[in-house]
Amino acid sequence: MQSLEDDDPRRVGEYRLLGRLGAGGMGRVYLGRSARGRTVAVKVVRPELAGDREFRARFRREVDAARRVGGEWTAPVLDADTEGDRPWVATGYVAGPSLSAAVRQFGPLPGASVRALGARLAEALAHVHALGLVHRDVKPSNVLLAPDGPRLIDFGITRALDANTSLTRPGYTVGSPGFMSPEQTRGSKVGPASDVFSLGAVLAYAATGVLPYGEGVAPAVLFRAVYEQPDLLLVEETLRRNLLGCLAKDPAARPSPQLLRAWLDDDREATRDLATGSWLPAPVAAAIGRAAAQLLDLEADGTGTTHAVPPRPTSAPPRPEPAPRPTPTPRRPTVPPPGPAPTVPRRHPTAPTRPAPTRPGPTRHWRHLPPQPIPVYGPPRYRPPRRRRGWLVLVLVVLVVLLIAAAGYALTHREAQTSTSGSAPVTGATAPGVPGGGAGRNVVPAAYLGTWSGQALYSNNTPAGVVTLTVGTGGIGDRSTGSRLDNGTTRCEAVWTLVEVSSISLTYTSRLVRGTPGGACTGGDAIDRRTLVIERDGTIHYGVSRAGVVTQIALLRKTG
Repeated sequence: MQSLEDDDPRRVGEYRLLGRLGAGGMGRVYLGRSARGRTVAVKVVRPELAGDREFRARFRREVDAARRVGGEWTAPVLDADTEGDRPWVATGYVAGPSLSAAVRQFGPLPGASVRALGARLAEALAHVHALGLVHRDVKPSNVLLAPDGPRLIDFGITRALDANTSLTRPGYTVGSPGFMSPEQTRGSKVGPASDVFSLGAVLAYAATGVLPYGEGVAPAVLFRAVYEQPDLLLVEETLRRNLLGCLAKDPAARPSPQLLRAWLDDDREATRDLATGSWLPAPVAAAIGRAAAQLLDLEADGTGTTHAVPPRPTSAPPRPEPAPRPTPTPRRPTVPPPGPAPTVPRRHPTAPTRPAPTRPGPTRHWRHLPPQPIPVYGPPRYRPPRRRRGWLVLVLVVLVVLLIAAAGYALTHREAQTSTSGSAPVTGATAPGVPGGGAGRNVVPAAYLGTWSGQALYSNNTPAGVVTLTVGTGGIGDRSTGSRLDNGTTRCEAVWTLVEVSSISLTYTSRLVRGTPGGACTGGDAIDRRTLVIERDGTIHYGVSRAGVVTQIALLRKTG
């Protein structure tokens, strides 16, 4: 929590603000207290959004949806003003971090915690859907972790199931990339199954600490969520099967929230952990306890500081005057006994004598102390001059290493050119049926090999023509695959070069060998990237992208 700044209000409604909890695209969230001493979270809308009619409608919908859901599944709404100059809403304060903050600070959650989290959120979604609502923005930052279970917040883009109109602009999709369902990404009708997909992505993030569809620019993440499979290799086997069901591309293939809860809590272990408050790992639970203790220690003046940490003074305190030293009482000199004088150890003639210790006076900084003499114990030690022969040897060794590396690079480059020239060249006449050019070093899985066909669509869902694709064996850099696109008036043929192989997809670049670039024919400048993904039903999702923007998609079935 941060202290209030000059432009922050000190009071909203009947709530006195103590500090700032955070800020987002909608506005700022403050920690406040009511007149009865209840701690609340107050969200205040930004001034530039207060005059937006569409935003006010969305804000009213958020407040209404949170009130309908109730405090068991979300932070309860205590008070709100949706019609004032600065709309605001006050909710009960959940003394716990968001899921995204907890994973960033403490790492992924253990399997038992993920199952308890999923069971509780699935139960919350079942309650939300029973009210005729769809959340549409389930993501880690909208999940708060509390000792008695998680809370689902921010119903800002919630929509009723029976709504006939949308409050968003045409062509504008709301949601968070990486957690949006494929139908939500396409702008299609969104139902309860969309929340299940988002919940599966949230649980995958909680279990691994990484996004299931990777990171990067939003278009690339959205494309992978629609056409590629999630990366769940780090998820334990039992939980992985459950999450794959949630992340199915077809909404009808996803489980209901009630079924998902039964999967995650088949032996009631998650329910027991939630009931006893032991569902979170020890570091997260300790952080929640510290936050609650600091909350109790907040000062009454609303500065957001705690009693344990007093405020820093605005100016340096005056230096205390040193106490006067008492006048020492003179002592009588001690007369040594008669006899020979004691032997005094001989010092070096140049070594200074150390002054006698004195009683400590006022404390002074070390920078203001007078310089102390440095003792000298004799003439400097003689050192012979260094020889430079070792440097010459080192330079010669480096030159020899560089010559050997250059010779190896030249030999490797020559072998690569020989290997490339030895692969079977592809002409325009043989593009759709090219033989495998990478015999002996094939990296293309057998499931992809063969001839495939299907209807291609442009990104705006208009037909582009029929695609016939022949996938051959080969390695990285081989031109072993070809395609033909026929839309009745134009026929385009291209050869493909394999550039990347992952556990779930193949990526090629294409070059047009027959046809006219533009229109239905693409790949003339060899910058198109073509991605193939094998689905569970044996079909291939085929996508064409240029500069990160999807231009064509197709669903291909094997024909030979």
